Amino acid sequence: MTEKQKKNKSAIQRRLIPSYIFLVIWSLFSVFPLYWMITAATNTTVEVARGKIWFGTNAAENFKNLLAAQPLWRSMRNSFVYSITQTLLCLLICSLAGFGFELYADKAKDRLFAILLLAMMIPGVATMIPLFVLISRMGLLNSVWGFLLPQVATPFMIMMFRQNSRNFPPEIMEAARIDGQSEVGIFFRQYMPIMRSTYAAAAVITFMNAWNAYLWPKVVMTNNQAQTMPMLIANLASGYTIDYGTLMMGVLFCSIPTMVIFFVLQRQFAEGITGAVK
Repeated sequence: MTEKQKKNKSAIQRRLIPSYIFLVIWSLFSVFPLYWMITAATNTTVEVARGKIWFGTNAAENFKNLLAAQPLWRSMRNSFVYSITQTLLCLLICSLAGFGFELYADKAKDRLFAILLLAMMIPGVATMIPLFVLISRMGLLNSVWGFLLPQVATPFMIMMFRQNSRNFPPEIMEAARIDGQSEVGIFFRQYMPIMRSTYAAAAVITFMNAWNAYLWPKVVMTNNQAQTMPMLIANLASGYTIDYGTLMMGVLFCSIPTMVIFFVLQRQFAEGITGAVK
């Protein structure tokens, strides 16, 4: 590297210093709510109310109070069952729909897809009462299926799989058909492995939406035995006097699964959102 190139490189690095400083400061602001949630879970109510931002010594007591106030383990189990089941079914159904909409020729599919996208414009609150009446008449209140059916397939997920399916090489389908592969076999043996980054992104989005869902579970789950983690947090925050240390301990337990899922799949999530195909 010549002397001139070294000077140019140094000048560029100096110009980037303000950008780096801004990004560091912005990162600290972004991480602070997470840090405060963790520290608040270790402090007493009085310390949280006073704005203490350092770790305390009350974590064990807050955890005991949480177990005494709410059925933590049952709520976590319910949330895991509902969220994992919804994620698996949504991935299967939406990917099948996206696969069919994009890779099969049909004159009416674009019209049908346009009607499907119109459903995205209808607010969920507007359909909640009819859905509740339907689920109630089907006898699915306080059940996994009552939680799942309204969200087991969403227009957004179908659109996401259809858009990313445009990067799926059609030559693979033709070669598989020549080898005697059935259409179902093509989907499971060729399409799914190639589209794994899209599946990872869809899994993160679906799991987080299912785990954090509150309004629909609150409506359809009328029995405390079926309550989920967001409902548990709402119960902790609905008393006349709120124990903020216990509340933040519950929020921490509610946040851990989604953080783990995102950090484990963050690279595949970024690839799936940008439409990468492997």
